[in-house]
Amino acid sequence: MSEAEPPTVTTPEPAQARVFCVANQKGGVGKTTTTVNLAAGLAKVGQRVLLVDLDPQGNATMGSGIDKRALNLSVYDVLLEAATVAESRQRSDVGGYDVLGANRELAGAEVELVTLDRRDQRLRGALRVVTADYDFVIIDCPPSLSLLTLNGLCSAHGVIVPMQCEYFALEGLTDLVNTIKQVHANLNRDLQIIGLLRVMFDPRITLQQQVSEQLKAHFGSKVFDAVIPRNVRLAEAPSYGRPGVVFDPASRGAQAYLEFAREMVERVKQMA
Repeated sequence: MSEAEPPTVTTPEPAQARVFCVANQKGGVGKTTTTVNLAAGLAKVGQRVLLVDLDPQGNATMGSGIDKRALNLSVYDVLLEAATVAESRQRSDVGGYDVLGANRELAGAEVELVTLDRRDQRLRGALRVVTADYDFVIIDCPPSLSLLTLNGLCSAHGVIVPMQCEYFALEGLTDLVNTIKQVHANLNRDLQIIGLLRVMFDPRITLQQQVSEQLKAHFGSKVFDAVIPRNVRLAEAPSYGRPGVVFDPASRGAQAYLEFAREMVERVKQMA
């Protein structure tokens, strides 16, 4: 009598991180504040997070408690394929997440990338190797449509758009939506707008309330329920090298970003 063959054991595929860009072509709308606090908020609710700083100013790096001037390897080296993400990332002990940092060197990558093959796909290829290490990859994009921003958009499943509730912000949003449509059509079929996040919101200002209602009427469920208030503690946090949700967890701004992080986790579950 032959022995029964042992059952075949299949190893499940490791879960892949969801990659999101925080982008808006308008400057001063809280992109970096949103990136840093979303990363820290997600870490606080138990997610494994990598923050990628694609802005040569390196503010997201500094806001995570990492000195951009002391980086041995950065996202610049990754884009030029001189180093891997695993070699270049650092741990933000204050935030509880990993950081692929940036500094002024990154400004030179714009020029150097122009002549290279796959110049808009460099980040995507580099991140693919480490996506099993994380639940979320959050990319802070510079406030312009550059090769750096394009690398971010080509890497992402979706775009988070932080915006103030002002009429000029609505005009900038139209440009961004058109850019995302073009990237979706030509370079990255996965790309979509995940949601619009209302930031620096002051409910006492009638105009902001009106623009907020217009956003909800036009974009519906694409507008996040979480609203980030104008908050002094969030503005102070970067000078201490800390995300706002860590610097003053009890502040209104920190609580709002924590609520936003929970909402992001739920949205990703719905996308799966």
